[in-house]
Formats: sequence, structure tokens, C-alpha cells
Amino acid sequence: MRREILPPASEPADDEARARAAATAFDSAFHAHAAPLTAGLSPISLSLAFADWAMHLATQPAQSMRLAMAAQRGAYDWWANSLTQQGNGVADGEDLRFSHPAWHQWPYAPVVRAYRGAEAWWRDATSLRGMSPHHQEMARVFARQWLDTLSPANAGLANPEVMQRTLERQGGNLVDGLSNAMNEWRARQGLKPVEPPERPFQPGVDVAITPGQVVHRNALVELIQYEPTTKHVQAEPVFIVPSWINKYYILDLSPHNSMVRWLVSQGHTVFIVSWRNPDEGDALLTMEDYLHLGVFDSLAVIAQRVPGEAVHACGYCLGGTLLSVGAAALARTERIAHAELLPALASLTLLAAETDFSEPGEMGVLIDESQVSMLEDMMAERGFLTGPQMGGSFQFLHSRELVWSAKLRELWLGERLRPSDLTAWNTDVTRMPAAMHSEYLRRCYLRNEIAEARYPVEGKPVALSDIRQPMFVVGTEKDHVSPWKSVYKLHHLTDTALTFVLTNGGHNAGIVSEPGHHNRHYAQHTRRSGDTWIDPATWQQKAHRHEGSWWPAWHAWLLAHGSHRQVPARAVDQGLYAAPGQHVMQRYHD
Repeated sequence: MRREILPPASEPADDEARARAAATAFDSAFHAHAAPLTAGLSPISLSLAFADWAMHLATQPAQSMRLAMAAQRGAYDWWANSLTQQGNGVADGEDLRFSHPAWHQWPYAPVVRAYRGAEAWWRDATSLRGMSPHHQEMARVFARQWLDTLSPANAGLANPEVMQRTLERQGGNLVDGLSNAMNEWRARQGLKPVEPPERPFQPGVDVAITPGQVVHRNALVELIQYEPTTKHVQAEPVFIVPSWINKYYILDLSPHNSMVRWLVSQGHTVFIVSWRNPDEGDALLTMEDYLHLGVFDSLAVIAQRVPGEAVHACGYCLGGTLLSVGAAALARTERIAHAELLPALASLTLLAAETDFSEPGEMGVLIDESQVSMLEDMMAERGFLTGPQMGGSFQFLHSRELVWSAKLRELWLGERLRPSDLTAWNTDVTRMPAAMHSEYLRRCYLRNEIAEARYPVEGKPVALSDIRQPMFVVGTEKDHVSPWKSVYKLHHLTDTALTFVLTNGGHNAGIVSEPGHHNRHYAQHTRRSGDTWIDPATWQQKAHRHEGSWWPAWHAWLLAHGSHRQVPARAVDQGLYAAPGQHVMQRYHD
């Protein structure tokens, strides 16, 4: 009798692993499909923050009584001020939502005063002793979001400015608002607008038009070298690594405010990285891929085109974060692969770039373990985070300016928002590969590995303290993406000579600060190697204040930290094709 041979029984551990993997996959898909219901925000993170606030409020009876009495006192003050017909308490220019004169008169002034009182009360009520700092910041931000939604300025025809415009135009503004809404809908669907914008600001036509050539291309980047405009140039070239969250031409906008064009006009040989807009096939690209293909590969090409010269390396935003990691990897004892092909770095410039993420500002509100897990589930569906999803985070954090005020002018006042090169760039969004974006959020925001010398390059951690090149670091006063005090923390992480500049403006406008721009100023101070630590407040007292753009100060700093040699201008030959290249033209209608 023949015995039937049965397949070997599976191990219980294998069955458990398969069951766990299947459950994880199902839950991940469930979270991804449920995410639109909460605008991509983790309901668990929101619930934990609310529970933290509510439980601390419930267990602090004296504090609760104080808040109740403050609300009652505020109500009495509001009633008394309303009877005396005093103003709404908003100073000119303090809140542009209530800048129309009618908001300062009865019956609108009492409404604004009540609203402002509610804002002040909630700021107080969300600062409870014992709450975790993250939950406290979440509670404060979400309370502000809720109040911004309920703002009297969003009341349509009950807004006196809207009512006046409607009477003056006999309803024409509402018709124009409907047309604006239709144009916006068509743009979201990838269709041409019924009424095209006044100026499209297309790369290669209106912006990103500094003459140059793409001299290298790989799977992730194009490297652009710009044509010289002077007979002689500085011996050391300037290599710029922009962030890949948006297109590179934030640094090459219109001719009058292009940093690239200005650097070329000052006698610098300029190279810049143009990142490719990723697709589904790039889901597994990692931060190390971005480092090798974007930074090291580009440096190797520069070494071939400008042999024997050190390089002034400059990184903007996330590009600066990556560049600092690359510089630390090049400085450590264990050499990276093919390091002999790379040029020496003459200096390191970081523009609005964080290296210590322990206090990341408003972006940190949306980043915790639960929120990152939900983002990972969303990205797993398609292999990337879409540009609109990324842009939605910034809109959420600044909904007052980017959503409500904009919609008021477009939909109710019937105004077409005037396009500009900066706003056009801001809407030219890019995708984030799933593996890279997850790694970036976890390694930088959740674990702060760069600041703690635990970030690995080729399997071994790097330390910014190994960097010996002089640094020029720029922070901006109103930066909500890379708060200047967070950027300033680089003083803790390296002992090299560091010139820190604090300029007015925000994350973008503070960097795009061309000479001749009105109302520009900056402060500058250099920490020499071996100097003792000074805190940000003391730094502000010691720093020298200057009027105008910080660009000339950077140019002078580059000259001071170069070889003081000039060479004949380097013509760009043997390029692949003309700037701005092909990567910058890649767009998706996600």
C-alpha cells in the first residue's frame, strides 16, 4: 500500500507572522480609505489631545473656576463696551480680516469684540498645567482653527465689506465669485480655466529663465550650470541644493528677484539641483538615495567640470538639512564610497534649514507617531504623498490667510487674486516618495537623529560636530516651517566658525530678498570657533542690524572664505539641453 506524502506542516510562528501581516495590510488600507473623512488627520491624535485637555481641566477645579469667572467678566465688559459703542479693539493692520471701517462701528464692532474675547479666552484655556507640550500645542492650534472658521468675516453678506461691494456692483461680485469657483474646480480636475490667469508664470518663460544648461541627469535629478555674465569668475563654484518639497526655481524666480541670476552677476559659477517629480515607481526611494543621487553625484560632476577647486555648498530648507548630513558624512573618518571623486567643500551655507527638530514649530503639531502611521498608510496606497496632500498641511496651519481670507476675496468680493511668481511657484507642488517621506518624518521629527548624531549614512552614524568648514546660516523672523530659533540650534551641534543671519520675512519671502526690495533688514553676528554659547535673546542684542538685503553680505562672506582668486569665465559647453530642463516641467493632477 502506497503511503501519501503530505507537505510539511507550517510552523505556528510562520502562521502568526502571516496573520499579523494580513491584519496590518487590511488595517492600513482601512486607514487610507478613511483618511479623507478626517482630512488626512489622525483621529487618534486628535482624541488623545482632547482627552489630555479635558481631563486636566476636569481635575483642576480652581483653574476651571478661574476660566469661568474670566468668561463671565469678559461678557460683562463686552456688554458695557457695546452700550458705550466703543470700537472693536482691533488696531489698524493688526487683523486684516477686520480692516474695513464698518467693522469699527455699531453693530459690527461689538461682534468683533466678542470674537476677539473668545480668541483670548481659548488661548488661556488651552494652557493647562500638566498637559504634554505636544497636546497643548495641538489644543491651541485646533481651537484657533475652529475660531477662524467661525470668524464674523466669513459670514457672507453679513460681512459689511461684502454687503457694500454687493450694493455697489448690484450683485456683480457674486457672479464673478461663482466664475472664480468654477475656475478653481476646473483647475482641480486638470482642465483649462474658463478665464486664464493674467500671467501664467511658466518655468522657462516667465520664471526660471536664467540662461544655463542641464549638464548632468540621473534617475532623480538634473544638474544645471548657469552661463556666466562676467569676464572673470571666482575660482570656487557655488553648488545649491534646494528642497524637493517644491520645484527648485524658488531661487530662480523672475529676473529681478532671482538669487541664481544675482549670484551669476556677482561673478560666481553657479550649479543647482532640479529634483524630479516622483511617480509610483519611486515609492522605495530613500533619504540615502536623495543624498547620493542629489548631492554626492552632483558634486562628482562639478569636480569634473571645475577640476581642482573647492566648492561653496548651499542648501535651502530640506535641501539644507540633507546637505548638512552629506557634509558630516564627508568629514568623518570612515570615508563614504567613491569619496575620492568628490571635491572639497570650501564652506557650507544653510538657508532656513533645520538640523535640530526638537522644537519644529507649527509643523510639529501635525507630526506624532499616530499621524505618521496614518500618512504611511495613505502613501502605501499609491507609493507617494501627493502635492495637494502636502500643500494641505500648510493650508491647514495657516487657514486664516491661505483659505478663509483668500476665499472671502475670491468668492464673495469677486476679486481674482493677482498671481505672482512666488504664488505660482507655491502651487507648483511635487510628490513625496513613500519610503523617503516616512524616513524623513521618523528620523528627523520623531527621533531627531541628526542632532543626536545617530543619523546613518552608508550604515554608520554621522555627527555635525565633525564639520570643519565655516558656515553661513540664515533664519527668518516669521518662519513657520523652520522657526529661526530652531535653525539657531545648529550652534549647539558644531564648533566651527558660524555666521548667523536673521532676516525679516517668512520661510520663502525672507530668503527671496533681492537688493533694492523695500522694507528689508537683517541682523548678523559671527560665532568664532571656541566662543562660548549665547542664547538667541542675547544674540539679538549683540548682532549688528543692517538695512537692505542680506544677499550682499553673503556674497562678501563667500569671497572672504574663498581662495581670493579669479579665473576666466567658464562657458557652459557639452550640456544635455537648455535650462530649466525637463524635471521641472513634470506635473500631476492628483
